[in-house]
Amino acid sequence: MDLTVYLLVLTALLLLRVPVAFAMMASSMLYFYTNGNSPGLAIRSVVDGINSFPLLAVPLFIFVGTVANHLGIASRLFDFALATLPRVRGNLAYVNLGTSVGFSWISGSALADAAALSKVLVPEMVRKGYTYGFASGLSASGSLLSTIMPPSIPAVLFAATAAISTGALFAGSILPAILMTLGLAIYVFIWVRKRPGMEGTRFDGPAFRTAGVRVIGALFTPVIILGGILGGIFTPTEAAAIAAAYMLVLGAAYRTLTLKVLLRSAKETVVVTSGILLILGAANLMGQVLAREQVSRVLGDWLTNLTDSPIIFLLVLNVMLLLLGTFLEAPPVILVLVPVLMPIAAQFGIDPVHLGVVMILNLMIGSLTPPVGAVLFVVGSITRQPMGVVFRGVLPFLIPLVAVLLLLTVFPPIVTIVPTILGL
Repeated sequence: MDLTVYLLVLTALLLLRVPVAFAMMASSMLYFYTNGNSPGLAIRSVVDGINSFPLLAVPLFIFVGTVANHLGIASRLFDFALATLPRVRGNLAYVNLGTSVGFSWISGSALADAAALSKVLVPEMVRKGYTYGFASGLSASGSLLSTIMPPSIPAVLFAATAAISTGALFAGSILPAILMTLGLAIYVFIWVRKRPGMEGTRFDGPAFRTAGVRVIGALFTPVIILGGILGGIFTPTEAAAIAAAYMLVLGAAYRTLTLKVLLRSAKETVVVTSGILLILGAANLMGQVLAREQVSRVLGDWLTNLTDSPIIFLLVLNVMLLLLGTFLEAPPVILVLVPVLMPIAAQFGIDPVHLGVVMILNLMIGSLTPPVGAVLFVVGSITRQPMGVVFRGVLPFLIPLVAVLLLLTVFPPIVTIVPTILGL
């Protein structure tokens, strides 16, 4: 079997709606078999793909986000943000965005963010006169902050696959996440200015103090995670373990951590982690196939013949990743393409942290578009609205997100300046 037949088999399996991990494994196993290799070699490649210490952070960060979701952290963040911005015109829209920022420091998963915030914020915004499309679009696009802002699960996967510092990638993601927030806030400002009935209410001091006391414990979670990692106190994996333990203590203090909540959180963590690790093992096997076919060298030669400009290379890569993100989830794309793209990026002198942030943002923007659109499915299922309605609502929010992507592409220091200052 040559590369062309291999890709045709893989594409056919995906079109038949075979799960991505099994499609990758089946086509790769067939490749190994037809080329006279031992099945044991293929199985060993799958196992080696998940035998990585940094990947231990993945289930722990997923557990943190899942527990936070079930403990009602999103509701506490919402109450605090609402009490902080009562007089601002269109305050609920800014509260939605601010809650997304706060939850993103804890969850690391866009799906967890979208699930938690859509349940709380979208119905409330609709009751206050916001259109469903705007409310759902803001909730869906704001949830992407969880995959950029540390602790980001895609960032952990990229760092483990590319063999770079997770802390450096976390640090490089901070300014891009802030720019994304500003971009979305500018669109919100333009939208609410043209709508009547978006006036705020009077400031309520007692409500603000009550909301502040209720949220202060949750706000220590990102301090523990980022402060420990960027301060060199512990590794990202250790930070994830400490954050998970802290979240359990927080749940006990809030008296919302029941056995049912704990078991449900553990079950969801196992299900999500199993899917990621299965894809990781399959991606490592697929990587063996691509390495044998010298895809990295061929693609590198084509790109270097096409251009010698790092910016042009990244723009071409943006288009390719946006298309892939439309049809595939981020984890398999990261796990398959990173080993291929890293040597090519090195030829163009592109910093791996810069490449990681640009790649993750591309794929996350793709997750807001059909036919895959995992974030859209989550928002639609929770709010019980058709996917088409959700997509039309999120469409205008893609403009500021793509604008930020272009800024990061053209100006790499936006990504690299913080890791450089911190010496990571």
